[in-house]
Amino acid sequence: MNVKIAESWEKILFEEFEKPYFKELTNFVREEYKSTTCYPKGNQIFEAFNLCDFNNLKVVIIGQDPYHGHGQANGLSFSVNDGIAHPPSLINIFKEIATDLKIDYPKSGNLERWAKQGVLLLNATLTVRAHNAGSHQKKGWEQFTDAVISKISEDKENVVFLLWGGFAKKKGLKINSSKHYILTSGHPSPLSANRGYWFGNQHFSKVNSYLKSKGLNKIDW
Repeated sequence: MNVKIAESWEKILFEEFEKPYFKELTNFVREEYKSTTCYPKGNQIFEAFNLCDFNNLKVVIIGQDPYHGHGQANGLSFSVNDGIAHPPSLINIFKEIATDLKIDYPKSGNLERWAKQGVLLLNATLTVRAHNAGSHQKKGWEQFTDAVISKISEDKENVVFLLWGGFAKKKGLKINSSKHYILTSGHPSPLSANRGYWFGNQHFSKVNSYLKSKGLNKIDW
């Protein structure tokens, strides 16, 4: 497992990397990547951190697992590589963006462009076995990403957290709501969206209004 992570994150997470659970997690992931096909690529496991500098962090979007289909996952929650068909949740995210901001449906499903503007696209579990959803859950990743969220809450202020669905809302329980702006809605998956829990949440315009109110650059969604 390639644990190379951007220096700005290394400084605040180094204690986690030294804990016994993380060393066990590292061993587990290394063995999985050696013995079977896993996603994302080893050098993209920490891509969410490497593309979004801690000092530039403005928004956190919490996902659950990486995509487990061939060529989809690229280390960013909800994001897929260029040339890959948009998964259903991403389609609904883009539909909401188009309606909310009155812009065209985005063509590229690769959300690197968001990450580089300060959006941390954080999956709760950073790796998965091919075609086996949830296969790397409860191995230590959740403890690590809980620590990431707690560190952001403690060390930053005026960060926008987008918590979509019950899982993300539970994941965000440790966020200090007096320091940060928390937006919640249903998950963009078809099951939730088609029941009326996603469309119309206007999260993307609300994020930009908040950032503007704090004198920060808006996100070009």
